[in-house]
Amino acid sequence: MTKTIPVGKRPVWAEISLQRILHNLQVIRQHIGPKPKILAVVKSNAYGLGAVPISKALDKDNVDWFGVTSADEGVELREAGIRKPILILTGFWPGEEKRLIENNLTPVVTHVEDLRHLERAAKSADNRTSRVRFHLKINTGMNRLGIEPLEIEAFASALAECKNIEIGGTFTHFASAEDFKAKQTDEQERIFKSCLDRMRALGVSPGMVHMANSGAICARPSTWADMVRPGAILYGYHQSFEPLEKKEEIMALMPFKPCLSLCARIITLRDVAPGQAVGYGARFVAQRPTRIAVINAGYADGVLRQRTNRGFALLRGRRVPLVGSISMDLTTLDVTDVPDVVPGDVVTIYGRDGDIAIEASDVARELGTVTSDCLCALGRRVPRYYV
Repeated sequence: MTKTIPVGKRPVWAEISLQRILHNLQVIRQHIGPKPKILAVVKSNAYGLGAVPISKALDKDNVDWFGVTSADEGVELREAGIRKPILILTGFWPGEEKRLIENNLTPVVTHVEDLRHLERAAKSADNRTSRVRFHLKINTGMNRLGIEPLEIEAFASALAECKNIEIGGTFTHFASAEDFKAKQTDEQERIFKSCLDRMRALGVSPGMVHMANSGAICARPSTWADMVRPGAILYGYHQSFEPLEKKEEIMALMPFKPCLSLCARIITLRDVAPGQAVGYGARFVAQRPTRIAVINAGYADGVLRQRTNRGFALLRGRRVPLVGSISMDLTTLDVTDVPDVVPGDVVTIYGRDGDIAIEASDVARELGTVTSDCLCALGRRVPRYYV
């Protein structure tokens, strides 16, 4: 499906299928059953795809929670009319507490000292009729954010002195949930559950327990607990499971549908003689009479520069190589083997053309990165159409 680009707009656009996102949500629901709640991870503008329209669609389909990175991202959803709970996944910077409370955003405590900041803000908050609820993050092996297991007693002691805040949930984050050759996730799960037991023994209820990210949702039922946090799989992209047979098994069990198509129209064609170079640095030199197509999209739009001379796009149902250096605004393709190409033809960078597809997850594997890296590269100036 392609859109007619409005007059005056650059001929590059992204199509995001809300129907596919809701299909993926249903696949997750069917897989985990009715008990766990679902927190939709819509941080970083929903992985570059558009947090507000996607969150509105998910809200109508009764997602329980939303997860974002900062107060700014949470306030954007509140201003768009989202009233469901919103968790600030990466904690808060001292000074953000008042804004979080004013907008009914759920803060995350990642240091024992956070309790003091949050308590002070809650105590002085206007029109508050109940305690401010927060979620506690415990570091079990990722070693980025979260209190240490050895700090559980100190946390419980500090919390006992707080009269205006209370714990609403406790969570951790897995470093390698998709890797079944390693034992790290098993060890993280063991440490986390031990911490929960110690909290309960100290008289601290952990509240809602959650730990399962996309990889764990797919293949680790013991981690589903009270809530799961789908990210990439919500948008239709499988994790890179190890071993490969595990990925094939999960793909058959959970038929996610990628939601993104990124397209551009050919703006000009050029015939290049053998020996002539194309683009910055002469990184491509024609070895034969070559027809070069130019599209009005570059790395500022989401055509990753690392794909220079090594990637493909789709044109008239065929794969065509990206040749020459991908620049900020333009990309060149070798279309010599595609007959009857004309300016205005649609080039598909991500998505399907006829019987073949190139998905963001394919490009991620090609470059040795993760799908979310490719999605988040989608430039702000690229118009997004929700279909």
